[in-house]
Amino acid sequence: MNTIRDLKKSDLIKDYISAGFSAETASAEIDFAIEIISGLTPKDLIIGIMPSPKDIKKLYDTVQTRLAARQPIAQILGYSFFMGNKFEVSINTLIPRPETELLVKKSVEIIKNNGFKQVIDIGTGCGCIACMIAKNTDAQVLGVDISNDALKIALNNAMHLDLMNRALFRKSDLFSKIREEEKFDLIVSNPPYIPLSQKPHLQSEVRDFEPQSALFTKDSAGLEFYEKISQNAYRYLTPGGYLAFETGINQACDVKDIMQANGFENIEILNDVSGIQRVISGTLPQKS
Repeated sequence: MNTIRDLKKSDLIKDYISAGFSAETASAEIDFAIEIISGLTPKDLIIGIMPSPKDIKKLYDTVQTRLAARQPIAQILGYSFFMGNKFEVSINTLIPRPETELLVKKSVEIIKNNGFKQVIDIGTGCGCIACMIAKNTDAQVLGVDISNDALKIALNNAMHLDLMNRALFRKSDLFSKIREEEKFDLIVSNPPYIPLSQKPHLQSEVRDFEPQSALFTKDSAGLEFYEKISQNAYRYLTPGGYLAFETGINQACDVKDIMQANGFENIEILNDVSGIQRVISGTLPQKS
């Protein structure tokens, strides 16, 4: 087994299908693994550029581990892609998801339209939101999280993307370590929003491997962190500042009510590519 031709993608797809995965999932994960391991894209393979024997063995071992343990392939490899950039991930961080790109794009739009300079990302995890906002704007972004392990990975990602002093990180439980005099033009967050009661219904890859504190809430509706952040946001926002969230399925209207109850106006809800209300944003106007 010395070349990619000896380990055909079609054979690996059959292994995936035998383990209960769809052919589409199999193909996407194999392409992802090859790119992370060897840096080669599907186009490279088509034109005959092949991974080394060492990379092929790692690919084979990775797939077998993935299928046997059901652990997310991004965790096994230690990396994921988000908005075209490679991010380090681990069992201590959520794996970046495509839906979250909508939150970043909306945040970038808000920042550019208003000339904002100071942003805070609450529950930053691997730092993908903070890093991509910093990379695509002139703003400085502070990412906060309660996990030391997640913060180390976020810092690694900022260093890899050459965003030192643009994306900063601090240990904080929500606003607990944010000083009263620190003010932000935008507060952004993809907080935990899954009620614990839904845990048995989740895919094993999520339920058994991703960090519980980043997924689940203690309340029955999954609104705990939207309430906590919205209630305290006014203390840290500049006049006319914005608050933006990612929301779970069927939560956007409830989050809108929470934001309105805490003084936010001009609330906008955006749908993701699946038609799910996924991102919500609003302003906290200056008091007259």
